[in-house]
Amino acid sequence: MGKKMASASYAVVLFIVCCALPPATSDSSDHRYSRGDSVPLYANKVGPFHNPSETYRYFDLPFCHPDDVKVKDKKEALGEILNGDRLVTAPYKLDFMHDKDSETVCQRRLSQKQVAQFREAVAKDYYFQMYYDDLPFWGFLGKVDKEGKSDPSEYKYYLFTHLHFEISYNKDRVIEINARTDPNALVDITEDKEVGVDFVHSVKWKETNTPFEKRMEKYSQSSSLPHHLEIHWFSIINSCVTVLLLTGFLATILMRVLKNDFVKYAHDEETLDDQEESGWKYIHGDVFRYPKYKSLLAAALGCGTQLFTLTIFIFFLALVGVFYPYNRGALFTALVVIYALTSGIAGYTAASFYCQLEGTNWVRNLLLTGALFCGPLFLTFCFLNTVAIVYSATAALPFGTIVVILLIWALVTSPLLVLGGIAGKNSKAEFQAPCRTTKYPREIPPLPWYRGALPQMAMAGFLPFSAIYIELYYIFASVWGHRIYTIYSILFIVFIILLIVTAFITVALTYFQLAAEDHEWWWRSFLCGGSTGLFIYAYCLYYYYARSDMSGLMQTSFFFGYMACICYGFFLLLGAVGFRASLFFVRHIYRFIKCE
Repeated sequence: MGKKMASASYAVVLFIVCCALPPATSDSSDHRYSRGDSVPLYANKVGPFHNPSETYRYFDLPFCHPDDVKVKDKKEALGEILNGDRLVTAPYKLDFMHDKDSETVCQRRLSQKQVAQFREAVAKDYYFQMYYDDLPFWGFLGKVDKEGKSDPSEYKYYLFTHLHFEISYNKDRVIEINARTDPNALVDITEDKEVGVDFVHSVKWKETNTPFEKRMEKYSQSSSLPHHLEIHWFSIINSCVTVLLLTGFLATILMRVLKNDFVKYAHDEETLDDQEESGWKYIHGDVFRYPKYKSLLAAALGCGTQLFTLTIFIFFLALVGVFYPYNRGALFTALVVIYALTSGIAGYTAASFYCQLEGTNWVRNLLLTGALFCGPLFLTFCFLNTVAIVYSATAALPFGTIVVILLIWALVTSPLLVLGGIAGKNSKAEFQAPCRTTKYPREIPPLPWYRGALPQMAMAGFLPFSAIYIELYYIFASVWGHRIYTIYSILFIVFIILLIVTAFITVALTYFQLAAEDHEWWWRSFLCGGSTGLFIYAYCLYYYYARSDMSGLMQTSFFFGYMACICYGFFLLLGAVGFRASLFFVRHIYRFIKCE
């Protein structure tokens, strides 16, 4: 009763406070404005067009701003900072439904050093990005005149000085904005000499019938064009054919072979007990012998299971529309938060499996689980963040953001990891082995080279990679370029196909390994399942040198550094899938034979 009265009193007070506040005619939070209202316009960053990670603050270049516009930083969320966004008040003022014709923003005289800065930026094809009422738009700083000139020293460099805005509105809301530069308003910055510049802008408003709810659709139209959709569906069909062929192969060959094996072993037991033993049935006393480095295997399985759960959650958020185009930093925020919250899954899986394998030092196993993926990721981040600091790029995280991430790790990730580990240790689950393990291990017979770990990994990774490689280009072009990827349903189908192919090919190779009387299948199944991650990293080399124009130390280190972490994550995820599938298969086939 007391709680209800307190809630009612709080509601009354809140109602009175709201009524006492003056009504707002315009508010950027609901994107409604009246004629002449100020609409938020922020300049985000500048950088080389072909190096998406190498971006700098807008005013790192010697732009000027009018005296009546106070430049201040916009407060940003964690995901926006991780995305490299550094929004500041832009040097333009675009009031709602207020046309302007060639209004001068400011006049200034560029020094020789400032001219050299702009010339270097134009030579590297710099672009700028701004946000107007949360709508992104872009433009280039200048152009290089190469016509009829073969010697780079003869090129002419020009700076654009006039920016024209075309803004569409529907009643009291902004729907679309486009910015284009006037090709006739140029300043020659080829030589190192002082230059006078008048930065000018103009605005044109036009009415549209496009509803506010659909104003972000234009940014995702490029990935939904018919010819792009055809390529995506071709990728799906290619992957499905791979799955059908592989599934048919396994269903026909493996089931027939296993059936013949069961008949043969039953016949051998009845009539030929004294014959020489051979085949997978005769290593039943060793196949469930616990592997070497079982703590590391349990930790890898825990990390892989956590990353699998993280991926499923991210796909769920994508499919329900959380990650719409240019929802600044939403993906990075989701990755950090969900990874922290799912760390308990890693702790539980690792500790439970480790204890099933009769491990005793579960605390060390938990520490290994916590460091197995976060450790390499942290070391990579430290190196790349140092590179970004040297370059003064926006990719360098501020000290406060690093502290926030460390606090999340210390106060959320680590405690949940420990709680999951304690729950896994206390689960008292036993390893379900249908066969007893002999006291002494059976000697593995000499095997041909193609049955070794590396050839098997190459074979296991190629088929899953062939099912996804077409889609990989669009993902890379989105993450490391300026394309927009929004067809998450197709991507989810490709991911499911990847899991199926990985599971089937790992099971097939595990059977062939056991048939050759090699009982050390534990690590082999994990390595074969995760080997697709190595193929993806090999594709990174191809994409960087053949399909992109990225260059420079910072962009190169960011691309290969973070892609190494992503491919390592895929290795753990798919390795866990392959191991689980093989464990299920091995338990299944040995459950149907009679063992002494």
